[in-house]
Amino acid sequence: MKTQSSHSRRNFIKTSALAAAGAINLVALDWNGAVAAGTGLRESNFSGDDGAFKLAALPYAYNALEPFIDAKTMEVHYSKHHQGYVDKLNAAIEKSPELKGRSLEALLANIEQLPEGTRNAVRNQGGGHWNHTFFWQVIGPKAEQQPSGKLKDAMIAKWESFDKFKEEFSKAGMGVFGSGWVWMVTDNNGKLSIVTTPNQDNTLMDISKDKGKPVLGIDVWEHAYYLKHQNKRADYLADIWNVVNWKKVAELYG
Repeated sequence: MKTQSSHSRRNFIKTSALAAAGAINLVALDWNGAVAAGTGLRESNFSGDDGAFKLAALPYAYNALEPFIDAKTMEVHYSKHHQGYVDKLNAAIEKSPELKGRSLEALLANIEQLPEGTRNAVRNQGGGHWNHTFFWQVIGPKAEQQPSGKLKDAMIAKWESFDKFKEEFSKAGMGVFGSGWVWMVTDNNGKLSIVTTPNQDNTLMDISKDKGKPVLGIDVWEHAYYLKHQNKRADYLADIWNVVNWKKVAELYG
């Protein structure tokens, strides 16, 4: 009887553990679906009809953001750096064909579940592809100087004034050691916060310390500004406010 009881207890523990693992996996999948549906960017921005990842067309000319971001920096940033992330991401997926057909957001939301040999490449190259595709949309020519509507109300509720938000955002961007990104993100309740990520990480990744839906993301890698601003990140962050596409940011906020 004791043996049967012990055996039953072990089976119960094992079954419970498997159920828990399944529950965790389902949560991850559900969360991933919510992320994919809620970021405001269509998968066609990242992938072509053949399922391979692609570089979407830049929505404005290289010189459209001058004098704040120069044409040559934009050309190199888009056609060399961003294209490089896309090419290396596709090469990584070729080595793990079981990942073909998965959306970029699905891959990023499940970094820890990816094959070990592909994980870092998807994190770095896939993150670079997603982040830059997002970046090109939240900056643009003839930008509004301030947000409006629900977004502005939420920002004022959080930071008291637009100038205070800009101060905190730029401070966070200056605080990124080496290369990375500074983000304004929202949670499911519409509450905003400013966070940073290293390298090409973003807040959609399951490995990210801070989670949230990005509504504004600014690249603070030197390749984003080095031809005009050299190593002067503060000058770049001061200029960036002249090209933030607040209409798109408001759309992403919802």
